[in-house]
Amino acid sequence: MNAFQLDGATRVVAIIGDPIAQVKSPAGVTQTLQARGRNAIVMPVHIASTDLPAFMQGAAHMRNLDGIIVTVPHKLDAYRWCATASEHAHFLGGVNVLRRNADGTWHGDHFDGEGYVHALRGNGCEPRGKCALLAGAGGAGSAIALALLEAGVQQLAIHEPDAARRESLLARLQARHGDSVRAGSSDPRGFDLVINATPVGMQASDPLPFDVSRLEEGAFVGDVITKPAVTPLIEAARGRGCATQIGADMFAGVCALMVDFLLADGPLKG
Repeated sequence: MNAFQLDGATRVVAIIGDPIAQVKSPAGVTQTLQARGRNAIVMPVHIASTDLPAFMQGAAHMRNLDGIIVTVPHKLDAYRWCATASEHAHFLGGVNVLRRNADGTWHGDHFDGEGYVHALRGNGCEPRGKCALLAGAGGAGSAIALALLEAGVQQLAIHEPDAARRESLLARLQARHGDSVRAGSSDPRGFDLVINATPVGMQASDPLPFDVSRLEEGAFVGDVITKPAVTPLIEAARGRGCATQIGADMFAGVCALMVDFLLADGPLKG
């Protein structure tokens, strides 16, 4: 990083998660903020779900903390701490970034879906007209599901073992998109776009989120996980000749959107 600035006047953006060691964004977002003339730094913070309320209460009193980037597993819970939020965030009930309002409260938005679809197109996969299978109805999964439907997928099936979470997301999506969205399973047969939006694959002992032996020839397979860079799912899909998208591809698109959001208003505006 060139001309890196860090001093007592540096503004802080926290990135929270559990775990946090896998995140790639602190350096990239910091570099982008400083390249755009802001004396700001992104700091990783390891916060367990049970400690999120205490962290958010403390964050309210940190005078130089201007934003919070949210990763697994806090995207849904962090939404509850937003005094204001975008329409997308309200619909999803989740956020992946917050910035300060003028009164010190938090304003939230969610860019995982938009960033993921942007990355798909950059990797030569146009979602419009495709039959998609998505694993995960959490923060990232919900956002990607909505973005895929808005991008014009023909059918979207959602695989999520947590029945309450799955049915809640399906009900909201079906209210907007009707029978183009339904429940799915780990069987990718019949789908030409298959995406893992769960943490399954971060640990070497994790099972595969899909039965890769049933992947269609020519299917496009994506993952949101950034560590390992190439997950067992992506490795297996490539072994079957599928085109793929790794988690870092999504991050690049999301990073630019988050920086624009952080600089749009509030203390980091400049």
